[in-house]
Amino acid sequence: MNNRKTPIIRFKGFTDDWEQRKLSDLVQIERGGSPRPIDDYITDASNGLNWIKIGDAPAQGNYITKTAEKIRPEGLSKTREVHPGDLILSNSMSFGKPYIMGIYGCIHDGWLLIRNTYNFFDLTFLCHLLGTPQMLNQYRSLAAGSTVNNLNKELVGNTVVTIPNIDEQRVIGQYSEHLDHLITLHQRKLEKLKIVKKAMLENCFPKKGKKVPKFRFSGFTGDWEQRKLGKVFEEYSEKNHEDLPTLMIIQGGGTIRRDESDRSLLYDKANLANYKMVNEGDFIVHLRSFEGGLEMATNTGIISPAYHTFHGENTDSRFYYSYFRSKKFIDIDLTPHVYGIRDGRSIDIEGMKTVKIPFTSYEEQKAIGMFIKHLDHLITLHQRKLEKLKIIKKSFLEKMFV
Repeated sequence: MNNRKTPIIRFKGFTDDWEQRKLSDLVQIERGGSPRPIDDYITDASNGLNWIKIGDAPAQGNYITKTAEKIRPEGLSKTREVHPGDLILSNSMSFGKPYIMGIYGCIHDGWLLIRNTYNFFDLTFLCHLLGTPQMLNQYRSLAAGSTVNNLNKELVGNTVVTIPNIDEQRVIGQYSEHLDHLITLHQRKLEKLKIVKKAMLENCFPKKGKKVPKFRFSGFTGDWEQRKLGKVFEEYSEKNHEDLPTLMIIQGGGTIRRDESDRSLLYDKANLANYKMVNEGDFIVHLRSFEGGLEMATNTGIISPAYHTFHGENTDSRFYYSYFRSKKFIDIDLTPHVYGIRDGRSIDIEGMKTVKIPFTSYEEQKAIGMFIKHLDHLITLHQRKLEKLKIIKKSFLEKMFV
């Protein structure tokens, strides 16, 4: 048990010690309940009561504002009603995140109700407090030795919380809400960018039977062609380049140098002369290409002799990389040339070379490739911002609570 009376990081103007209290002395804790058999109570009627399940919890944010299912009012006596402002906590410690109710509803016995009956807490502060690493450690410690590793009313009530006065709680709650808002904002931007990219990739190649794509940059007017992969890309096999860095294939992530990887995969360095050279921007058919498509080399180096390398003259790698990883290419074009079962599957390379792929001028390829690259850059940017915000929030939970 932590005996500190103040957090590591604190907002200016607050100096008083925090107070240690048993949680059950500060809030009302009750277990949910389920009318049975539950299927007999599910209803679409307008007077149905919101039936709160794990799937109704938001991916981002703390408030539950809607439910997918409702139950008949007759089931109310067999369940637990919750009100806006109540907190609910899953009794599964593998889940562990509390939520604030934004609506009336009913909870089953997989939830615990935590009600701020005595107004000791700012709700946002309490919501974050219950999900801190300090609280999760207490849950695990108190549940140790139990045959069922779940939370219950007594276990949660026996936890000890260290809390400041209500004014400091509100400031911490406001800051945590601000962080949550930023995280949600970047998550939404990221999702929108992924939707834009998905729509772009679906419409920048001609549909079956069409000679031009639905989406096209201005200035390009000619029909597209269908050419055999083996005519657009030439397979090559250059060995005796052991002076080059050895590369690893990352499905969906290009290539990385083995000496810069955190994976400790063993390989025979005496056999490096037999490794194949691959140039940056060229394509690789690797051991999992039957399910993930072709990979693009993001640097020059040498790769396992089990792989196949392809180079295209006057082709834009970013443009074709999107196509070679598309569902159409993998599931429709490539599948007829995959043989074997389960993890023993392989690609018939000669058959793959006969697959017809879209072909347009290098200038149009480049325009599409640059746009995809720009989208990828924005997606990466928002992913990094999102990861940084999540790290900040994690640190906040560890250092601004006791």
